[in-house]
Amino acid sequence: MHGTDHTARCNCHLADEAATLDFGAQLGRELTPGLCLYLEGDLGAGKTTLVRGMLRALGHAGRVKSPTYTLAETYELPRFELYHFDLYRMHDPREWLDAGFRDIGGDAVSLIEWPEKAAGWLPEPDVILRLEIDEAGRTADCRAVTPEGARFLEASCARS
Repeated sequence: MHGTDHTARCNCHLADEAATLDFGAQLGRELTPGLCLYLEGDLGAGKTTLVRGMLRALGHAGRVKSPTYTLAETYELPRFELYHFDLYRMHDPREWLDAGFRDIGGDAVSLIEWPEKAAGWLPEPDVILRLEIDEAGRTADCRAVTPEGARFLEASCARS
């Protein structure tokens, strides 16, 4: 269990890739420096597509790729730096430290796919966002873990 539950939740159905990009954009508009989001879900659930939507809403026009092989992609945005981590290929949680990520955080936004692969070494999440594939597309279940995460979700989901 991660920290104290701050009761803010956001649940929605995402019918297709366009809906996932739109939801990512909705979230991206409300990102603030220092937030950490854990992105959970099976392979192909749409985590990187969601990140692409966030980045597009923040003005990034370049390519957005999954950092499966590089572990991290960094995006220099006007308001803050954003780190997109994909820890799927990690075999030992200490690889997080070996990769030099210990000091990541501060004023950057961190989006971390497969956070369980570095359990015990990651910064605590403000929000846990789980994507699941269903017959009609995907479902997104977002849960705040910190007061900052609750403010983020309340602002993001108010747009729904």
